[in-house]
Amino acid sequence: MNTSLYQAAIAAFDKANAEDPNKEAFGGKEYPKELLYARRMTEMQERFAPDASEAVKLACRAQHIQRWKSPRSDYPMDKKGYMLWRTTLYKFHAETAGALMKEVGYDDEMIARVKSIVGKKELKSNPETQMMEDVVDLVFIEHYMLAFASQKPDYDEAKWLLIIRKTWDKMSESAHQFALAGKIKLPEALVPLILKAVQ
Repeated sequence: MNTSLYQAAIAAFDKANAEDPNKEAFGGKEYPKELLYARRMTEMQERFAPDASEAVKLACRAQHIQRWKSPRSDYPMDKKGYMLWRTTLYKFHAETAGALMKEVGYDDEMIARVKSIVGKKELKSNPETQMMEDVVDLVFIEHYMLAFASQKPDYDEAKWLLIIRKTWDKMSESAHQFALAGKIKLPEALVPLILKAVQ
C-alpha cells in the first residue's frame, strides 16, 4: 500500500465529510454527522477486518461521503421513491469517492475497485463489497439501531423482527459470529429482539 497516497485520500474524504451541516454529539463533543460516521466505519473495519485490502479500507471511509447532498426528502415518500434514492446514493457516493481519489493521484484500476465496492456492486459475490457491507451493518447495529428504533415508536415487534432479519441477511457468517461473540456493543434495549430475530 502506498501510505502517503492512502493518507491523502482519507484526508480528502474527511475534508469533504467535514462540510456536513448536520451535527451529531458523541463523547461530549459535536461532529459533522458524516465525518463521525466515516470514522466509525474505519474503527469497525479495523476491529472486524484489520487485514482488509486498501480498496476496502478506502471504501469504508467513503461509504456515506457527502450523503446530505442527496436527501431522502428529494424523492417520493414511498417504497419506489426509497429504492430510487438508495440506488442514486450508491452512484453518487461512488462517483464522489472516485473523483477525490483521482485528485490525489490514484490510478484508474484502484479507483474502479473502490467505486465498485462503494456502489455495492456484486454484493454476496464480490468479497470486498461483502466485507464493506458487513462493516456497514455492524456499525448500524452498534451505533444507530437504537436511535432508529426511537424514531419509529409505532413499529410493532413483527416489524422490528423483519428489519433486524433484513440487516442480518445482508451480513456474512463471519460478521454474524463477530456480532454474537460480544465483539460489538449491542443496543441493550434491543438485545432480546435481536436474539429472537437471528435464532
